[in-house]
Amino acid sequence: MTAFPTLFISHGAPNLLLHQSPARDFFARFGQELGQARGRPQAILIASAHFDMKIPSFSADANPGMLYDFKGFEDELYELTYPAPGLPQLATIAATLLEQSGFPTQEIVGRGFDHGVWVPLKLLYPEADIPVVQMAIQADQGAGHHIALGRALAPLRQHGVLIIGSGGLTHNLEEVFNGGRAFDAPALDWVQDFDDWILAKAEAGAIDDIADYRVLAPHARENHPTEEHFLPLPFAFGAAGEGAKGRRVHASTERGVMAMDAYVFE
Repeated sequence: MTAFPTLFISHGAPNLLLHQSPARDFFARFGQELGQARGRPQAILIASAHFDMKIPSFSADANPGMLYDFKGFEDELYELTYPAPGLPQLATIAATLLEQSGFPTQEIVGRGFDHGVWVPLKLLYPEADIPVVQMAIQADQGAGHHIALGRALAPLRQHGVLIIGSGGLTHNLEEVFNGGRAFDAPALDWVQDFDDWILAKAEAGAIDDIADYRVLAPHARENHPTEEHFLPLPFAFGAAGEGAKGRRVHASTERGVMAMDAYVFE
């Protein structure tokens, strides 16, 4: 079986599902494009920016529920479901791989799919027939930690598992809510500079620079006042294995500050 690449996706706001946008159009076609090129994954392991635990944690529900972890959006969003099954066996295997690399882990039940999971997957794989296991980030542990997590889980790719990091290439909500910019406003200079730096480092396979992005990347703290939405990117980069490089498969910006880029790493 050919190993799957890994993905980093910018999942955006929950109502991405309801309104036309370049990012929505990308999600709606990319799952099919990936399937034509690489086949159908046997399972999906997805690290979400909205699942933050002190130690690496995996959802072990056979039939996960839904988590509507947002407020103030359209009523119809709270009626949507994504009835994909879980795969407790995959949660156990993933936890074991991390433990063998020296990480403490836990498997948890009773936490439904958060919007970092079900919003993009509802577009990528609308049939909801591929088993999904969620993985928690550790928002206080930095990019290098998440690269190491990804590296430890890379063997799963050889067994039909599609590994996804779901976050945001940039994520400054204060600028989104208070900037007063149109939805299709062009990227601000400090957003574009950060975006360009990430693209150059991903294409070069410069994962060590990504590990130190907080110091090296221009305007890192403006684009990520907190790190949780960036960390799924180094996780996906690490999970692609030694020597991997990134290829950007989507780029768009919302309200001038929310870069919605997506990457394939292999």
